[in-house]
Formats: sequence, C-alpha cells, structure tokens
Amino acid sequence: MKPNVRVQSPAENSWLKSSYSSNEGGECIEVSIADQAILVRDSKDTSLPHLTLTRTGWTHFVRHAAGA
Repeated sequence: MKPNVRVQSPAENSWLKSSYSSNEGGECIEVSIADQAILVRDSKDTSLPHLTLTRTGWTHFVRHAAGA
C-alpha cells in the first residue's frame, strides 16, 4: 500500500546541504523537511525531480547510507 503523502512544491521549501559538501560538485544531496515527508534532490542539478520519502523511509535511507 502506498502512503498518502502531501507535500509542498520544492520551490516552497528550504533546502539543506551537508557542511561536509564542497561547492565544487561531487556526490551531494540536498534535503528539505516538509510537514509529512522528507524531500531529497541532487545538489548538482536541482531542476531534476526530487525523491519524496516518509519519515520512516528517510530513517531507513540514512541507516543504509551510513552502512548500518
């Protein structure tokens, strides 16, 4: 079953980038916290579509990315 998640458009959200990220590109993402979801996008090309994750999905994503 797909969760029913309503979020604002990406333009309406504030995007955060890690302090470990340089301005020279690389493999970075930006994250925006919406009311009912976490939005994730590529920091190199913010015009690309973003991922919309539930808070539980975000937790799993971070655990996997951290190698836990």
